Amino acid sequence: FGSSHFGSSLWYRSLPQPSTSSTAAMTARLKKSRHLRGQVSNGRGRIGKHRKHPGGCGNAGGQHHHRINFDKYHPGYFGKVGMRNFHLIKHSKVIPTINVDKLWSLVTEQTRTYYKEHTDKAPVIDVVKAGFMKVTGKGQLPEQAVIVKARYFTKEAEGKIKEAG
Repeated sequence: FGSSHFGSSLWYRSLPQPSTSSTAAMTARLKKSRHLRGQVSNGRGRIGKHRKHPGGCGNAGGQHHHRINFDKYHPGYFGKVGMRNFHLIKHSKVIPTINVDKLWSLVTEQTRTYYKEHTDKAPVIDVVKAGFMKVTGKGQLPEQAVIVKARYFTKEAEGKIKEAG
């Protein structure tokens, strides 16, 4: 039963290989399983036997028989760290900011020119409606009165808005 091939385990490398240009599956006659027909254990060995999931499915045995692998390649996989925070609100610390020099971009150019002529009134720029919470003090404001509504202001921003009128 094919005892002439037991010496070399690379017998299938000498078989003619299919061309890589074809998209079809490998030819049946060139497969290793054809050569192994008639051998009892199909190249898998008699003692250890080819069984379904000999070590368990998936991540089974991470703390038992696969511990060495988990400790070596995935340190810190098991266990907990830190304190628990019940009802964690992830966006609580997010404060979108806008600079003083960008405030006038929230209203149209027509609005700006209208209030430049009619100085008895001042436009109200609601920063919160535009999706910002905080006004920071980078840049310059044009010398034109304006009312800004926001949740937070830096000292520089507050000073510049008051200077503008």
